[in-house]
Amino acid sequence: MEVTAARRSFLCDIGFWADRTALHEAASHGRALQLKQLIESGVSVNMVTVDNITPLHEACIQAHPNCARMLLEAGAQVDVRTIHGSTPLCNACASGSLECAKMLLDYGAKVNPSLTALTASPLHEACIQGNVEVVKLMISSGAQLEAFDVHFGPPLHIACAKGHVGCVKEMLKAGANVNSVKFHETALHHAARVDMMDMIELLVEFGASVYASDNLGRKPIDYTTPASPAHTCLMFNESNPLTLQQLCRITVRKMLGSRASEVIGQLDISQRIHSYLQYCDHPTSLD
Repeated sequence: MEVTAARRSFLCDIGFWADRTALHEAASHGRALQLKQLIESGVSVNMVTVDNITPLHEACIQAHPNCARMLLEAGAQVDVRTIHGSTPLCNACASGSLECAKMLLDYGAKVNPSLTALTASPLHEACIQGNVEVVKLMISSGAQLEAFDVHFGPPLHIACAKGHVGCVKEMLKAGANVNSVKFHETALHHAARVDMMDMIELLVEFGASVYASDNLGRKPIDYTTPASPAHTCLMFNESNPLTLQQLCRITVRKMLGSRASEVIGQLDISQRIHSYLQYCDHPTSLD
């Protein structure tokens, strides 16, 4: 399908620029009837602005699934990228629209588009927004858990930095590397900064190192406020190593990698051990 540039205008001395079309406006504001009429009148659904934004981008970033469906049915390019490299799926994840994301995947959207210095992956965007169901959809669709963004690092890091515990848990259960680093900084450093004890406990139980130092030589505890719950939690974990049970669970899941949950679910073991290995209801012991 051909991509068509929007009408070009001249504004003073800043040069040529492209207007947003009526189709962009209709998609952005969720005006389904107007969008339908424009499409039926023959307006190109792949019209782009100067920064390469299409009506489909607009519908997805504003979470208008009905408009997105009309555009896709009319032949909108599913993986067209803006000047910054974002695809409609990136926009759908950024808006937290599960319906738009599912639809785009059904139409063949790439869950792992190539990253640029200005582009975060759909999984990164989902972790920033914090919709757990969208994160689960990206993971089940094959999103790369360790996709590295130059600004955010891997998705786990940004989920921690934004304080989205549910997203963090889904990432860890799917096999994300709990000790992945960006400039020697780990997910636990981010959790310490946002002072979230429950997230710190979760990361530690999945094997996060409380002794890891970033490029400034600081451990996670160094980013907490003395006597705060996060500081107390990290101090306790520095003084009390994980139990043998916990270490065995971490080792088993590490060996199985991203297939851990699937393989453990097929093992002929007691429900109690199964629940423990799968972190069901966050059990801490088999006792």
